[in-house]
Amino acid sequence: MALRVRHSVMVGLLGRQSNRFHTYTPERPLAERLDMLRRIPGCEGIEPVYPSEFRDLAAGARAIRESGWAVSAVNLNVKGDDHWRNGSFTSPDPAIRAAAVRDLRICMDLAAELGSDLVTCCPLIDGHNYSFQVDYVAQWRWLVEGVREAAGHRDDVRISMEFKPSEERNYCILADTGRSLHLCNQVGRENVGITYDMGHALVAKEAPAATTALALEAGKLFYMHFNDNGREWDWDMIPGSVNVWDLVETLYYLDRADWEGWLCYDVLTRSGDDVLGVQVATLEVMRAAEALLDKIGRPALAEMIAEGAPHRSVPALWRALL
Repeated sequence: MALRVRHSVMVGLLGRQSNRFHTYTPERPLAERLDMLRRIPGCEGIEPVYPSEFRDLAAGARAIRESGWAVSAVNLNVKGDDHWRNGSFTSPDPAIRAAAVRDLRICMDLAAELGSDLVTCCPLIDGHNYSFQVDYVAQWRWLVEGVREAAGHRDDVRISMEFKPSEERNYCILADTGRSLHLCNQVGRENVGITYDMGHALVAKEAPAATTALALEAGKLFYMHFNDNGREWDWDMIPGSVNVWDLVETLYYLDRADWEGWLCYDVLTRSGDDVLGVQVATLEVMRAAEALLDKIGRPALAEMIAEGAPHRSVPALWRALL
């Protein structure tokens, strides 16, 4: 039985990648990146970022439409531009909070124009760095109010909020699955859910399959980002590079819930790695992980869970790799 999912890649990953030490890949025009994505076997869609790909809104939208790519989601970036320096949805400045809501509405309209029903947003600039720096209650209320206001803009486009423990803030306001589901409950709108980034969950010290299952049970798992790391920092590695069984177990729960949606890949190139090769490898690994599910068998995995005997299940899992 095949997973009922589709696969997409972030458009920006094929452009300029850098950190505070090095620039690893050059900037490339949007048209070139859209064409490069065609060389990734199994890639079915793209995730463009607003405003990066839409500095000229009409031209960016036209380029994507003419490319023929399906759009898995429009990603709203509320951290990079200078006016977000002190926060977006939770900025102490009401005009900045209003701008975040405005941009979220713009992205909802843009998603609909591009044939998608989803906007994903990770409010990394919202949170705090020091004790007694912010009013936590006020910040949370502003986030709830802002997302609720934007969600009321239209019912045919969903808002998917992504969590991360830290970066840009030492303590991001939307830090984990629990707080993300709490946000959905408090917003109280059916078109608000969560983007589950596996790398962010690992850094949050979550068991990815367990909290994915909670989001599925709540009916709030709207979208997924896949990558990997060593649970200390968001390295955005190829899925399965470190946490093989977390990847396989998470796919198992998606399959068991008969979840339909997009898996988007947020994998970075560093140290001269082949920028296209990294994305090709990512899709290859995901196909291999699904094949491993088939090899072990869903019924056998269900029996392992029911029996709860790791002295039998762990060796059986390892034998499946032989």
